[in-house]
Amino acid sequence: MRFLRENAPVTVITGAGLSTDSGIPDYRDSNGEWKRTPPVQHQDYMRSEAVRKRYWARSLFGWPVLYHAQPNSAHYAIAKLQQQGLIGTIITQNVDGLHQKAGAVDVINLHGYANDMVCMSCREITPRLEMHERCVAMNPDFVALDATAAPDGDADLEADFNRFRIADCLSCGGILKPDVVYFGDNVPRPRVEKAQQRLEDSNALLAIGTSLMVFSGYRFARQASQNDKPIALLTLGKTRADELATLKLNCAIMDVLA
Repeated sequence: MRFLRENAPVTVITGAGLSTDSGIPDYRDSNGEWKRTPPVQHQDYMRSEAVRKRYWARSLFGWPVLYHAQPNSAHYAIAKLQQQGLIGTIITQNVDGLHQKAGAVDVINLHGYANDMVCMSCREITPRLEMHERCVAMNPDFVALDATAAPDGDADLEADFNRFRIADCLSCGGILKPDVVYFGDNVPRPRVEKAQQRLEDSNALLAIGTSLMVFSGYRFARQASQNDKPIALLTLGKTRADELATLKLNCAIMDVLA
């Protein structure tokens, strides 16, 4: 709390470790290494129908976990600290929308929002629930299978994915994709610049539940360090910004924030 009081308003950046207590699995272990196969690459998704079929078949089981997830006490604590003026902008690498569900405002969804769809041809934005329901209706044999939820709406599923039927854009027939930044894709420049400006206007950076191993998040720690702004880390395990930090709490997030 001293860090927050002395530097308010603090810009916060959050990652997957914040949402694991909401039942959403994460990708990395305490050493920042992959626990599983890295997520789908943007170029592979756009280039290969087989990759898209595999993605959407698995999403039948993984995405509902993301969709129905509820904020945990850490999300509510961050929203309360924001209401008290100790926290300013929240930059989140998560795509689950749980900060907003907990009542936070001034949230920048750095990597997008998984419950929206975007057509890669006409750019129309539609609810993902609509596509999910269409895929369910088109693939009754898959619905009967068993799978285990994985990070970001994925799932562990063994099946003949060639049989899966994908729902395309109802407006133009184009390829539908979750409105999120896949690996191999770039965060839209205006979004990055907005987040950088909010950090510039604040007094410090607090990273919660993120290893900052991905450059899209690490860049903000580097920016804070270059501008002599104090950096605090609250997460279990190693982060890419350990050597830049003024303060590191290698603790359970909910225990500290609650």
